[in-house]
Amino acid sequence: MSSPRNDITLYSPSGVLLKAASVRLAMRRLKAMGFEVTLDEAALTKHQRFGGDDEVRLAAIHRVAQAAPAIAMATRGGYGITRLMDRIDWKLMARSVDQGTRWVGYSDLTALQMGLLAHTGASSWCGPMASDDFGRTELDEVTPDCFAEAMSGELEAIGFRTETGFDGLDAKGVLWGGNLTVLTSMLGTAHWPKVKGGVLFVEDVNEHPYRVERMLLQLHQAGVLDAQKAVVLGAMSDWRKSPMDRGYDMKAAVAHVRSVTRTPILTGLPFGHVPTKVTMPLGRKVHVLVQARDVLMGW
Repeated sequence: MSSPRNDITLYSPSGVLLKAASVRLAMRRLKAMGFEVTLDEAALTKHQRFGGDDEVRLAAIHRVAQAAPAIAMATRGGYGITRLMDRIDWKLMARSVDQGTRWVGYSDLTALQMGLLAHTGASSWCGPMASDDFGRTELDEVTPDCFAEAMSGELEAIGFRTETGFDGLDAKGVLWGGNLTVLTSMLGTAHWPKVKGGVLFVEDVNEHPYRVERMLLQLHQAGVLDAQKAVVLGAMSDWRKSPMDRGYDMKAAVAHVRSVTRTPILTGLPFGHVPTKVTMPLGRKVHVLVQARDVLMGW
């Protein structure tokens, strides 16, 4: 029996890499883990705040899809894929998935992953990125270990702790979602995945609780939340308190959204713009079980 492919191509579909040092460190770490790493020819290109102009980044996505490596990992997120959505060759990307490519990322990559799901039904992976994760000065053990196990096919479930009140929850559905801001920006477009009976997960960074609440309410008022089996919240990190909050915080925002939807909203998923993150399949059916405060998500 042949061993599974372990080649990774690093590419920059979104924001600019200001310094190459972080991606060089990421490459060394990934190679030390046993991966064969290739840096796309345009990965270090700079144009304004982007990793190359629109033509360069679009060509990079298509070039990676054509090559169909085992893993296509973005160097970082930021912003930029929204500009490309109407021009991406989704069939080409789906063919790469059929050939074994796992598109991995988060943040701005939500647009690429959800567009792929909407147009073709193909799956992808919510997981770490090169510069933002493997290029950190300090890398925790959970992130690389979980990524390696997921890519090898050994990882079949993740676990985390949530709040009380959900004991006995048993939900099955397609896992989808990602960055809340990016996801909400896709609502009403041709790139929106119309998932019903799914498990929606979201995370965000630098968004005050009232903005998180507003985006979740937009999804609720559009009929999205009530159509899911469960909603799972990852980290909502790096927001700043305001003197006008007067006790209003992320917990209060989540409590209000819970009060208007019949869908259970779990917190505590170790994912987001934080150092420690799991790797999860998007576009695949998952099984969520809650016992006391312990959550098991398997696939």
